[in-house]
Amino acid sequence: MQKLIYQLCRKYTDLSEEEIQVIEMMAGTLQPLANLEAADIFVDCPCKDKDAVVVAEAKPEEVPSAYKNSVVGMLAKEENEPAVARTFRLGVATKYMKARTQENNYTIQSVEPIKYNSRVIGVLIREKRIKEDGETSEEWGSYEAIETPLNHMINENEWLTESIDEGLLLVDYKGRVSFRNLYARELFQNLGYVRDILGQKYKNICLTEWSDTPEGTDRIKEVCCGNYYLRVRQIPLMNQNIRFAVIIRDITWNREQEKNLILKSVAVKELNHRVKNNLQTIASLLRLQARREEKEETKQVLYESISRILSISATHQLLSQSGEACVSLLEVLENVRRNAVQPFLRTDLSFDLEITGDDLVVDSEIATSVALAVNELLQNCMKYAFKGRKEGHVWIRIEKGKVYSRLTVKDDGIGFDPEKIRSGSLGLNIVKTMVQDKLHGKFTIRSGREGTEAEFDFINEPTDLISISQ
Repeated sequence: MQKLIYQLCRKYTDLSEEEIQVIEMMAGTLQPLANLEAADIFVDCPCKDKDAVVVAEAKPEEVPSAYKNSVVGMLAKEENEPAVARTFRLGVATKYMKARTQENNYTIQSVEPIKYNSRVIGVLIREKRIKEDGETSEEWGSYEAIETPLNHMINENEWLTESIDEGLLLVDYKGRVSFRNLYARELFQNLGYVRDILGQKYKNICLTEWSDTPEGTDRIKEVCCGNYYLRVRQIPLMNQNIRFAVIIRDITWNREQEKNLILKSVAVKELNHRVKNNLQTIASLLRLQARREEKEETKQVLYESISRILSISATHQLLSQSGEACVSLLEVLENVRRNAVQPFLRTDLSFDLEITGDDLVVDSEIATSVALAVNELLQNCMKYAFKGRKEGHVWIRIEKGKVYSRLTVKDDGIGFDPEKIRSGSLGLNIVKTMVQDKLHGKFTIRSGREGTEAEFDFINEPTDLISISQ
């Protein structure tokens, strides 16, 4: 490893021989730190230009790494890793900043400067992978994986204890705090302890109901102290001078986010419930007006409007039930089927509608736009496709794609000449607008003696637009 570090530093940096030796020494301590922090650890050195180069790395042994391959020798671009650039520029630590990795994934970085004679010659980087829900991992390695690095740090590399993002206490055989890092000192000050906890009896300042750790027992507990949520771990070390260590992790932000998500879910659920009720009230008023109307043409316009309103309501109905921001597209279309078809059913028509294909869970905005488009296509089928027919069939099919999916509405009706479609057709104009402006897809329609087939594609997730434009 030292040979590679030396080669990279000579090629990309202007570090002196002494400075390179410091970097080599630091790099030899990365694996214990990676195991303790359950994070990817790197050392980057400043290039001769504005970027930095990765000269050393260590992956945690008991939790998944954010990287599939080694990134040693790769460049860290300022636009991708702003925390690294900030620490190099200002010479101070940068905590919890989002970064894009060399493998084009996102992590949360904490960066500490490595100084020699007041010059920043490198940075120590801790990276936590971002989970699917947007949070960083809270995992800890096993007792066996942590005991060794702790002893290593205590005995040989005490400076590393100031680089971790947890509070660290060491308790001797007399039950007194023989060591605390700066993080722990500040944490206890924030909790209201006036005096420095160093030298105090641990039982007087412990945060859990257990103040002592029997031999061979690894304990983890989450506690609430005032406005703080903390995860406390006591690890027996059986060191010559140290009986056990205490690691304290501040998880207040994580728990506050969980509370906010719960409150947001309840609020969204209630909001969608009210929107659904209001839309159905409007539909009921229009339905009442349609029943009092004598002109068939006016009645038809009112029923078409009712159908459109209820197609929007279909999405909000599902959202009000789940409390989530996404819905099943198949379930939405089932609701649309009832609202679009029923007002136009004829007593002399045997009608069947089949919905098949892949079930997609999509954003509410996408679901609403798809519902409106399908509603208009179904209305056209019911009004024009089966004139003079006693039987009619309609098929709706969803085909899921990686970025775009496709929806097809097909009937076995009498067909029409697509070239003679009226430019002022409200229904088809609504479909085109929804597909082009809201779904960022393409709409096509084909018709002949065997019936009509209309299809459009739609983007699966609004966020995909970002990657497409890039």
